[in-house]
Amino acid sequence: MLRRTVDRVAADARAASFRTRSIKKEAKLQGLRMVVSMTDLTTLEGKDSPGKVLGLCRKALQPAPDLEFVPAVAAVCVYPSHVVLARHALEGSGVQVASVATAFPSGQAPLDLRLEEVRRVVSKGADEVDMVISRGVLLAGREQEVADEICATKEVCGEAHLKVILETGELETYDLIRRASDLAMEAGADFIKTSTGKVSPAATMGVTLVMLEAIRDHFRATGKRIGMKPAGGIRTAKEALHYLVMVKETLGEAWLNPSLFRFGASSLLNDVLLQLRKQNSGVYGAHYDVSRE
Repeated sequence: MLRRTVDRVAADARAASFRTRSIKKEAKLQGLRMVVSMTDLTTLEGKDSPGKVLGLCRKALQPAPDLEFVPAVAAVCVYPSHVVLARHALEGSGVQVASVATAFPSGQAPLDLRLEEVRRVVSKGADEVDMVISRGVLLAGREQEVADEICATKEVCGEAHLKVILETGELETYDLIRRASDLAMEAGADFIKTSTGKVSPAATMGVTLVMLEAIRDHFRATGKRIGMKPAGGIRTAKEALHYLVMVKETLGEAWLNPSLFRFGASSLLNDVLLQLRKQNSGVYGAHYDVSRE
């Protein structure tokens, strides 16, 4: 595989340029609805309970019950212990059930245990599996071992889609983020994802651009479209729209749908809903006008 280097200064400058685009009202409204439809509504906390997961599923199906034009989200992402509950709550809705696996968030478990966890979540009804790579192994230079683990995970996923989390905040350099992106796609990832949301920095526009360009080059070489999911750190509707501009200008309109682009930022949804109410009524709502699930 061709090993590519990344000019970090140029990448960051290019990423910053997407923040300068002017978006007209109709395009903004369309973009905000698109952001909702691309959201993976997520709860990954030690205090997660059945009640919290059910509340999240209700919000996923109807993010804004008073605004009929607001779509459902793309997926609900939970820990393995809540997959069955989410599956029942979302049955027949089209909203996907995603589960983290492979000893999330550290990935520090023997491979056989990580693969068994993937088998379990798929058997319980997960449509998507979010795996973490072994960052320590990659940083130690054992790239083939990382690729082999992704291949093995993809195999046990069966029909479920595999989203490979790079945890870019721990990879440190754009060169290594690009290398990890290429490895994951060659090994069978359906999506590549920036972060677990547990490490800072999480998603940034510069990191996301590096990964989008890797996806573009992979598509040009193979004809296969790989999805992208920036996760963590995207909190405002304005930021999300900047990401959509970056996706369109880097990959084209084909990627502007939930099958190929997702946001892993649940706090983002509330700000988007407030902006949609503003666009619809001309009046800003209060923070308590949206649920906190």
